[in-house]
Amino acid sequence: MLTTRDDVRLLGPDDRDDFLALTSLDPVVNVFAAYRARVTNLEPRWLGGEIWGRFEDDRLVAGCHMGANLVPVQCTPDDVGLFADRALDRMRSTATIVGPHDAVAALWETVGDRWSTPRETRWRQPHLQIAGDPHVSPDPEVRVTTAADLTALYPACVDMYTEEVGVSPETAGGKDLYQARVRQLISRSWSFARFDESGRVIFKAEVACASPYAAQVQGVYVHPDRRGEGLSIVGMAAVVALVREQIAPTVSLYVNEWNTAARAAYARVGFTETTRLSTLMF
Repeated sequence: MLTTRDDVRLLGPDDRDDFLALTSLDPVVNVFAAYRARVTNLEPRWLGGEIWGRFEDDRLVAGCHMGANLVPVQCTPDDVGLFADRALDRMRSTATIVGPHDAVAALWETVGDRWSTPRETRWRQPHLQIAGDPHVSPDPEVRVTTAADLTALYPACVDMYTEEVGVSPETAGGKDLYQARVRQLISRSWSFARFDESGRVIFKAEVACASPYAAQVQGVYVHPDRRGEGLSIVGMAAVVALVREQIAPTVSLYVNEWNTAARAAYARVGFTETTRLSTLMF
């Protein structure tokens, strides 16, 4: 069947392999979408949303994950306009729009006057990655956490989230859901931390999503009393080493443009910038 540029449709389990092939065109930037496809098989009931695709001559050339996170996948600025109406249908369930800057900016230009005002906009966040050994020696006291660490770890996760996002994850009865998420990351061995002599978390980070190609780190946190000691540098070096050994060969993250201290720390570890992302939070 000959299709046109405007052939846009909902993807399902039969499209899984084609969608994963699409994400593999930029497997590090697209790690979230690839991870979601692998764990849900593109079943809407497991996605908690939908993934739409644009086709040319029966070939999938662009996609858009639409759920709590709205994420363009391999989209040109022209592509995102074709997903605009579907995005507006998901507006009330979307907490974050995130993706490559040009695609997010084009989408927002199309839907912004019909969408609620973002609580916060972060337009040019450096996307960083490392695919080799860290440039500094890893902190030997950073380790994979276990279920026994939850009592100490959970308050640090809440503090980090609140500091980074601007609202507590426990707001509006979210404590049980957020605690379940922390437990899930621990159970997957995706949570890393260093504890001091009293058992307090002084450094932590998690893997948010992963594929056979890449793992994306989130939640990097140093206890306020211990900042300025270089713990984030040696701590992230340890995370890189552990993730590359146990999860995926490339480690990525994205950081706020204004966070010069964090960017300098990541550069010391060996991360390099590959592109800029944008995040709109509601």
